[in-house]
Amino acid sequence: MLISRRTALLGTLAAAALASGPGFAQTATPLPVVASFSILADLVREVGGDRVSVKALVGPNGDAHVYQPTPADAQSLAAARLVVINGLGLEGWMTRLVKATGGKAPTVTATKGVPTIEAEDEHDHDHGAKKPGAAPSADPHAWQSIANAKIYVANIRDGLIQADPAGAADYTARATTYLARLDALEGEVKAAVARIPADRRKIITTHDAFGYFGRAYGMAFISPQGVSTETEASAKDVARIIRQIRAEKIPAVFLENVSDPRLMDRIAKETGARIGGRLYSDALSAQDGPAGTYIDMMRSNIRELGAALSS
Repeated sequence: MLISRRTALLGTLAAAALASGPGFAQTATPLPVVASFSILADLVREVGGDRVSVKALVGPNGDAHVYQPTPADAQSLAAARLVVINGLGLEGWMTRLVKATGGKAPTVTATKGVPTIEAEDEHDHDHGAKKPGAAPSADPHAWQSIANAKIYVANIRDGLIQADPAGAADYTARATTYLARLDALEGEVKAAVARIPADRRKIITTHDAFGYFGRAYGMAFISPQGVSTETEASAKDVARIIRQIRAEKIPAVFLENVSDPRLMDRIAKETGARIGGRLYSDALSAQDGPAGTYIDMMRSNIRELGAALSS
């Protein structure tokens, strides 16, 4: 009995010693990370797990194109140990915010190494005024290709390891597990697209956020707006798309969670095209919604596309 009590006491003291050691302190105080918008924040949480505390500046159903930072955002940036942005001109306000706060946390640009596509500029829409002779801008919505999302994950993993070297093994293991889930997701998306008749893989969306998805999975996306929601579609753009829908018999138009539905309602009424379900382009839904995570978002989108276009 005495031996048993001593064994129990030693076990308790050993546990207390471990709890007061540096390894425990590291996990007890999560690494504060700021992500520019909800999709990036989800990817950081998947890779970081309990070792990170993630703040998304642009939350669920928010529009990063037109976001206006708040004083609370400045405070979050000042306290961050790592900042994760998309880049490619998506968050023009982010650079100004970082400079204003004087934050010194390293920044991970999630799109580093992503094979970009050119932003559609046929509607004369862009994130900023384009100078004559300037090079075409890149479409920033690279996460809509799952292959690109895997590059995002690798960049986030490397950034977390640099900011928190003690967690390297954990970050690497979690990233590997998540990348396998993305591989499975890509298989689901390709199989779902294959079930849509080839002549029906044409979709109208509110703004041009699905160029990477279309190129990766063999679908055509057309929008009255360009890659940014900052500009409104002109009457000429809308008229051209209405003619195109009628000529090509495009079966459906889709609303997005970050856009005003009135434009799509007008186009649908004038063409007879079906209004499909809601697509999630630039932001996740609320946590309890159909697109609370990146994987859920991609599954929700392909489910809505398949339902509207397959029949």
